[in-house]
Amino acid sequence: MTALRPVVLITGASSGIGAALARVFAGRGHEPVLVGRREAQLNALADELAGKGQNRPLVIPMDLTRVDAPVRIGHELGARGLEPEIVVNNAGYGLVGRAVELDRADQLAMIDLNVRALSDLSLRFIENLARHRGGILNIASVSAFLPGPGMAIYHATKAYVVSFSEALHTELAPMGIRVTAVCPGPVLTEFQARAGMDETQLPRFLLQSAESVAQQAYDGLMRGKRVVVPGWGNQLVRFMVQAAPRRVLLNATDASMKGRQKASAPRWPKRT
Repeated sequence: MTALRPVVLITGASSGIGAALARVFAGRGHEPVLVGRREAQLNALADELAGKGQNRPLVIPMDLTRVDAPVRIGHELGARGLEPEIVVNNAGYGLVGRAVELDRADQLAMIDLNVRALSDLSLRFIENLARHRGGILNIASVSAFLPGPGMAIYHATKAYVVSFSEALHTELAPMGIRVTAVCPGPVLTEFQARAGMDETQLPRFLLQSAESVAQQAYDGLMRGKRVVVPGWGNQLVRFMVQAAPRRVLLNATDASMKGRQKASAPRWPKRT
């Protein structure tokens, strides 16, 4: 049997943190596979990486809210003699607004992407990951540590990502598989516009660049860290949240989200 070539599967790779992660992994000698909805952007990134003397990454245009998306990704990899050594679950989106006011279908699609697809891809390739003593890198958010009035389902999905990843970190360690959850704070990418946030209201001391987050995420995975919180400001938020009364956090988050929501916030999601 011909050995399959190991690759790093990266979802949401068309822009932002996902694209930055592709550059970091490629720069460290890994072969990325780029998954996302926007084929033109994925191809542009693949051309960029190929222009640096690396193999041109495989591009898989895919809407991960489709229930059959992980199966189709597996078929695409297998047909080309590839298997994941690392799975990077970066694809995700959020919506700002009251849960009862936002479109219910849009919010359920958010769960499909942020939770179901991430869980499926995390578990689908376990044998491959174990063979290469690879890993799973799940992009969560510092929002995972906070209650979420104004972004209720988004916060809940990211709390799931952290809890799920921490459990897998322990369960898969005997198989030689590293699992890391990354919890960035605000990163100036397309996420804010898609979520309906006013970028001018974001706390400056919490901001990180996509490149910085990607590098810290990669380093944390390689070191076998369970959770990575990029930036001292976000680390401070995490520890303060653990000490603050829940009612205080609920009221503070509610007030903060009201200030961040644009007057004409979109009621539809766009995804990477």
